[in-house]
Amino acid sequence: MEEAKLLIIDDEYAILHMLKTILNKELFTNIDTASTRAEAIRLCKDREYDLILLDVMLPDGDGFEICPVIRGFTDATIFFLTARTTDLDKLSGFAVGADDYITKPFNPLEVVARIKAHLRRKSSNPVHVQQDIYHYGDIVVNTKAAEVNVKGIHIDLPAQVYQLLLFFCKHPNQVFSKHQLYESVWGEEFIDEDNTVMVHIRKLREKIEEAPGNPNYIVTVRGLGYKFVPGRERV
Repeated sequence: MEEAKLLIIDDEYAILHMLKTILNKELFTNIDTASTRAEAIRLCKDREYDLILLDVMLPDGDGFEICPVIRGFTDATIFFLTARTTDLDKLSGFAVGADDYITKPFNPLEVVARIKAHLRRKSSNPVHVQQDIYHYGDIVVNTKAAEVNVKGIHIDLPAQVYQLLLFFCKHPNQVFSKHQLYESVWGEEFIDEDNTVMVHIRKLREKIEEAPGNPNYIVTVRGLGYKFVPGRERV
């Protein structure tokens, strides 16, 4: 367990230093830290982690928004560290992909105990195997061959449109904002005026939807973003 790779994301230096010091004493020596959203996403893109401690309130973003983006790069255990203690906040944290929710102020020894417990359970489970085939309704995506078939017909997709479809296949029935989709699929910081996501959503619908103007798979959730809904009945 001492070989586990950890990432601590918090903008308070005192918390970063305290957690890293205590974890080092517990023989966790492979620890990275980040204090901003941008730095956290960059690290998750470039490195593999077993567990991530994520502060909800960062100077350049909200942890609830960052968590689904990170989930696009890693299957690491994610703990939220936050001063937001309402039941709604906790439910929101679990809804966006957190595995545990720790409120501030916290006992650092309890945090260490929770980390050890999660890592023990994770190590006792079978190794996750990447899915090779996604089959949703009329759509079949073969990740090994990078091929897409709709109603048995091969569909050619530009690389980035294919990556967008693959991301949706990996996260069915989840709502993602344009911001989250761009950072997850393109791996770059989103600029509010950028319409790249909308353009690629339109291209994807034109390729996989029977009626792109009345989409059956890639649906718009007004005011929130988009989600991939397998097997949705047309209305």
